[in-house]
Amino acid sequence: MLVKNCKLVVENNQEIIRDILIEDGVITKIDENIQAEGHEIVDAQSNYVLPGIIDVHTHMRDPGLTHKEDFTSGSKACARGGVTTFIDMPNTIPVTVTEKALMDKKDMMVGRSYVDYGFHFGGSKKDNSEEIKKVLDKVASTKIFLNMSTGDMLIENEKVVENIFRESKIISVHAEEGMVEKAIEFCKKYDKELYLCHLSKASEIELLKQAKAEGVKVFGEVTPHHLFLNVDDVNATERSKMLLRMKPELKEKSDNEALWKALADGTLDSIGTDHAPHLIEEKLAKLTYGVPSVENSLEMMLNGVKENRITFERLIEVMCKNPAKIFKIKNKGDIAVGYDGDLVIVDINDNSPIKDDKVITKANWTPFENCNRGGRVLTTILRGEIVYNKGNFNGIHGREVKYYE
Repeated sequence: MLVKNCKLVVENNQEIIRDILIEDGVITKIDENIQAEGHEIVDAQSNYVLPGIIDVHTHMRDPGLTHKEDFTSGSKACARGGVTTFIDMPNTIPVTVTEKALMDKKDMMVGRSYVDYGFHFGGSKKDNSEEIKKVLDKVASTKIFLNMSTGDMLIENEKVVENIFRESKIISVHAEEGMVEKAIEFCKKYDKELYLCHLSKASEIELLKQAKAEGVKVFGEVTPHHLFLNVDDVNATERSKMLLRMKPELKEKSDNEALWKALADGTLDSIGTDHAPHLIEEKLAKLTYGVPSVENSLEMMLNGVKENRITFERLIEVMCKNPAKIFKIKNKGDIAVGYDGDLVIVDINDNSPIKDDKVITKANWTPFENCNRGGRVLTTILRGEIVYNKGNFNGIHGREVKYYE
């Protein structure tokens, strides 16, 4: 595939027009006016072309909860949103806390995804540290819950937490407020890399900033909903009081501002959606935590660029480059020779409102309804194959990612 007339954002936020040649799924040349006979030609028409978005925090609900979402519908939503790689969380049914459960899940998902994917392993309150040893090269991280979860995944015994930290290569953690500090203490004690999921408060940002200043190997994630929404949005209507509920909950406007500042200055490292779909009927019937957001994440984050909250270069770092680096995902996250040909073509001039009736997710709603998008995803390319183009989907091409040491 030859993608022509791509507007690329490079160092110091400079913009250039280049062609990108993809051969056997890999970028082989980036230059002006490339000529390559016999290749499929895609004309980006001077629209922005970004590396494929990497979302390392998704709950595709498969297996066990597939009425809410499944691997195919969730990956299709990813393709629609410009996400070319996602990493799935372990709290499915059964939970992914044994090697057998992981391998069964891997086998089950082959040939079912529109985009590339990987898996997080789960820590268990029953202490599955011996199981963790068996899967270190097969997963992105070990995910533990220090505040809330279902089944055996909430871990309150410090000895169990210590054992899991000791045996994992990188720990992703659901930790809120005081538990953020506790997670950082474990990180220091065992000299392990720590990924703090969905930080939502200014006070948590201060803990992250302090840890980084001390040289701790810690990374911070923020979700689009914690950047753009707050308690005022929750309380706006009776409907929003039911729909806009997740863990961590939405916070104050001042927390929004602290998160944006931390994202811009490098304190926060990545965007993860925490895509956690529930059917709209379920959400409205009783208080249920979690929101779907993977297909609107890039289009919402482009608002941050337009509002001068972050630069385009920084957007690419937190949505593409950094997630790949943190979790050591091979050949992903950049537009460079030798990397997978994962690209997203975006029309930055489309600021139309996001609507529930246009979403792909089985949940059939979005927390960003009636928000104006900062740009529209036109085309999503996975390793030189068009998987989404202007409302049309083109085949299931996804495969499991690989990790480097």
